[in-house]
Amino acid sequence: MTLVPAAHERGITTLTLDSPANRNALSARLVAELGDALSACAKDPSVRAVLLSHTGGTFCAGADLRSPPDPAAFVALLRSVVALPKPVVARVSGHVRAGGLGLLGACDISAAGSGASFAFTESRLGLAPAVISMPLLPRLDPRGAARYYLTGERFDAAEAARTGLITVASEDVDEALAPVLDGLRRASPQGLAESKRLVTATVLAAFDRDTDTLVEQSARLFASREAAEGVTAFLERRDPAWVL
Repeated sequence: MTLVPAAHERGITTLTLDSPANRNALSARLVAELGDALSACAKDPSVRAVLLSHTGGTFCAGADLRSPPDPAAFVALLRSVVALPKPVVARVSGHVRAGGLGLLGACDISAAGSGASFAFTESRLGLAPAVISMPLLPRLDPRGAARYYLTGERFDAAEAARTGLITVASEDVDEALAPVLDGLRRASPQGLAESKRLVTATVLAAFDRDTDTLVEQSARLFASREAAEGVTAFLERRDPAWVL
């Protein structure tokens, strides 16, 4: 069975992250399947926009630490979301962690419900939000990014909207998205593609400038002894050695 089933209704193709066994974590397989699904949407003239949703209580738990994607493949996925000539809208009704925030940040518009929570957990594992910085830092409030990158604190949907991580926080995520999807259905394909090109230019520039450096950083950190301790501690549900 696919980890990213697709459904189409009135110009909107919904791609659903459906890997409940690992809380929709970014495994090599999920990254590949999502990339293929996005490519299919790009080529399909019946698709006006993509809605990225999820099953279960977690939108995406970040990288699958037992079967992580190649950093270059993950970067290619993030860039494909940003560069897709059709808007990508995220529907979040659960938790988002680490690399999942990069996927969320690559989307053009995003709405989260009251049950959503967010955290950049990399620093607590001996890692850093390296490659996900390319779609995120051009869009995030600098002070918010500094706080949550460094501390790994969990924050809610209202704070995510305040810092620019998401577009809107709402008690009812589907109610918040209704006017967004209606607006996308009313827009022309050319109008959407060219308008998206304007608002993603600085993000794509970050990918063109920083991809090689940040892929190297990500690989180096994952291979480090400190990250090995952090990941092992996480999997064993204990504090890593450096916790004071």
